[in-house]
Amino acid sequence: MKSNRSFSANPQSFLLAMAFVMPLVFSVWNALLNNFVVEKAHFDGAQIGMLQSLREVPGFLAFSAVFLLLVLKEQTLALVSLAVMCIGVAITGWLPFELGLYCTTVLMSIGFHYFETINQSLTLQWLDKDKSAHFMGQQLAVKSFASLLAYGAIWLLMEWAGLAYAAMYMLAGGVGLVVVIFLWFGFDKFTQSSVQHKHMFLRKRYWLYYGLVFFSGARRQIFMVFASFMMVEKFGYSVGDISLLYMLNYVFNLFFAPKIGRWIHKIGERRALCIEYSGLIAVFSGYAWVENSQLAAGLYVIDHLFFAMAIAVKTYFQKIADHKDIASTAGVSFTINHIAAVVIPAFLGVVWLTSPSSVFYIGAGFAVCSLILALNIPVMPTNGNEVRVNMLRWANSPVEIAVKERS
Repeated sequence: MKSNRSFSANPQSFLLAMAFVMPLVFSVWNALLNNFVVEKAHFDGAQIGMLQSLREVPGFLAFSAVFLLLVLKEQTLALVSLAVMCIGVAITGWLPFELGLYCTTVLMSIGFHYFETINQSLTLQWLDKDKSAHFMGQQLAVKSFASLLAYGAIWLLMEWAGLAYAAMYMLAGGVGLVVVIFLWFGFDKFTQSSVQHKHMFLRKRYWLYYGLVFFSGARRQIFMVFASFMMVEKFGYSVGDISLLYMLNYVFNLFFAPKIGRWIHKIGERRALCIEYSGLIAVFSGYAWVENSQLAAGLYVIDHLFFAMAIAVKTYFQKIADHKDIASTAGVSFTINHIAAVVIPAFLGVVWLTSPSSVFYIGAGFAVCSLILALNIPVMPTNGNEVRVNMLRWANSPVEIAVKERS
């Protein structure tokens, strides 16, 4: 009885439970999407492109989550957002036509992006700075396990049991909703150590964090859109091949992400990010010239493994931030991250038509920019010691003109 009580009163257990249910539901939606829209809704390329663009819009507007905190507590908003995502996934299979899929995608995406925004905020607020990197590694491992479970369920229930798309979507969303209800009633309502600012702002002293987040979003789009597309177009990977590649990525994260978190805490954010971005320069350059399908798969797995090292960007911000800024800045950072998501796929899609290798050289360029920024992180970042060289010190920053800071 005592152990059950300690579990429900532990905010880390709550965070790990949410980290499990989100990918369990989302992975089903994501894995089935392309086949579903082609087989049931008869989408062409333009309609799929529109659907993916609409999916990113809520991420671009993630800053608006801070306004909901005027009427909802963060823990409540996280669970409501998770429930909205589950409902969006559950009804996807019942609306197999263009407008219906656009609507369910936007609904799912609103829940997904608001949840990710608030979840990041709560993680940084509830964890001690010396434990956050390791814990974020544990979160990644839990997410990887949930994704593997989702892929396994799809394979068993659809390939062997013949479950229909609508039933699979309903099952995933329904299970997720049941877990959310359990989280709502089964865990304590945790208190915040400080009252969060509930207005949107940009602060000049966070400029390095904003830059790292922007280039992280740019790099993620190249990995998600063009690296996967290269596997299919250039090397002829089948759906099964891509699925196995995804599963291999998650297996690596399952075993190595917690170790990476501990390693980041040991060597510091600057070293970890410099290693990550130097490796990414090599990976993206390798994408540009690789001609062997096995080598390409190896680069793809290494690329995905570097995602775990992005923990260092979050822990860097945790160390330099005013604790009251975390919730609002989490929303703003998601918006900055998704600026790239809105612009890059369309722009680089045109470049891809004439020179696929140029897309990856541009990705290497993004990694170079990230490396330059990472070199400006102090060995021991703190509030008041955010950067080694403050390049905004002598500039009339447009930040103060565009967004007035409030204390």
